Amino acid sequence: MTAWARTAATVVLSLTLAACLGTAPSSADSRSTHHIGDRTYRLYEPAGLTSAPLVLVLHGGFGTGRAAERSYGWDAQARSGRFAVAYPDGTARAWNAGTCCGRPSQTRVDDVGFLRRVVDDVARRTSIDRRRVFVAGMSNGAMMALRMVCQTSKFRGAASVSGTLVTGCARPASIIQIHGTADPRVPYRGGVGSGSARVDGEAIPSVDARFRRLAHCAPPTRTRHGSVAVSSARCPGGRAVTLLSIDGMGHHWPGQTQPSPLSGPPSSAINATAVIWRFFDRL
Repeated sequence: MTAWARTAATVVLSLTLAACLGTAPSSADSRSTHHIGDRTYRLYEPAGLTSAPLVLVLHGGFGTGRAAERSYGWDAQARSGRFAVAYPDGTARAWNAGTCCGRPSQTRVDDVGFLRRVVDDVARRTSIDRRRVFVAGMSNGAMMALRMVCQTSKFRGAASVSGTLVTGCARPASIIQIHGTADPRVPYRGGVGSGSARVDGEAIPSVDARFRRLAHCAPPTRTRHGSVAVSSARCPGGRAVTLLSIDGMGHHWPGQTQPSPLSGPPSSAINATAVIWRFFDRL
């Protein structure tokens, strides 16, 4: 047998053994589900990551980690951006973000503690850069993302899509908010929204101003790109606070265009996932 033939045979044998043992070749991306007590999270790792950033993506009310993974395009973004993504599951499909939402808020579920443990568990399983851990969420998940940067030091930055602040906050943080001006469930101008959660939050520009004050930011730069108004401020310590206001959009993740009569009009003016990762990657 030639040297080339012996090498080819070795490769075939290795792949066959991997298939028989239920393992994937080391060059393959990895998807797995993990348990922390009675809680779960999904983990996506592009092949070959070392000392990579980590993004926690938090589903909205009535959602799941699997649905968030399927809906928002974070796996594809992680492949191109070279980072890992974790998709935790809330309790009863919701998060205790403060005064919202549902059973987790009513029974004071320790979601802050759970999400801290998710970060620690991922760090034990794969090579992540603990200095570059981020959190992003939709709706109730967005509220939880803001709570995490307000009440822990685990995260370098947070992204809120169609969410608001429903807890106290005294910590400076880097955040990006993306919100539609026609959101019926989490009203852009504040007050009580529609839907079973009856979210009662402050106006979205007020949340933006609050985080700018906490981080001692410079006055924001304001620009407009079609239907998207952008307020962006740089802050001491490398922090940044940004708000993207999308004219006429309802309660949606921009770029995810499925219509929903109870949530108002969708928008494809931006790809929220790409915009958020660009914001995180510059921190």
